Amino acid sequence: MKTIKVLGTGCANCNTTIQLIEEQAKGKGVQVQLEKVDDVAEIMRYGVMSTPGVVVDEKLVHAGGVPSRETIDSWLGGNSGGGCCSGGACGG
Repeated sequence: MKTIKVLGTGCANCNTTIQLIEEQAKGKGVQVQLEKVDDVAEIMRYGVMSTPGVVVDEKLVHAGGVPSRETIDSWLGGNSGGGCCSGGACGG
């Protein structure tokens, strides 16, 4: 089971990200433990300056904007080839 944290204070993009992850996980038949993190201090601990941020198994994989369904699928499938958000916004 993958542990996924969505980092954000409740903006529309954060809520959409949670919904997309839930939908993609259900569609792929992947069990996830999804956690919403809205504590600003904890979000900053991950180095996220632009939300939503997404942490998969304690690795920051995305920051800023809503991730695509394809990107979410790569996280759920265990594909580590994509690395961090392609624009480098999350410092990875």
